Amino acid sequence: MFAIVIERRAQEFLKKLPIKSRRIIVEKINELKQDPFPGGNKEKLDYPHPPAVYRLHVSRSFTVFYMIEQEEMLVKIEKIMTIEKAHKRYSYREK
Repeated sequence: MFAIVIERRAQEFLKKLPIKSRRIIVEKINELKQDPFPGGNKEKLDYPHPPAVYRLHVSRSFTVFYMIEQEEMLVKIEKIMTIEKAHKRYSYREK
């Protein structure tokens, strides 16, 4: 089982949310303890440099960006944002 670490900026985002939204996001983050790897609503992003970054969609409203430190059995939650903001900031570009 993986341990979860939520970085400060992600914690600050969570604190500002309504209780129901916060609870839903935390439940989904906790599911990463069992299996943080791609599949379902989890996806490895196509970044050219390590470390690999993964994305978790939460109920069509939020996106969680995280990294996996497999040797330490650790999942680091780097950012949480609305799905709209994530699409604007990290939109796919034509190759």
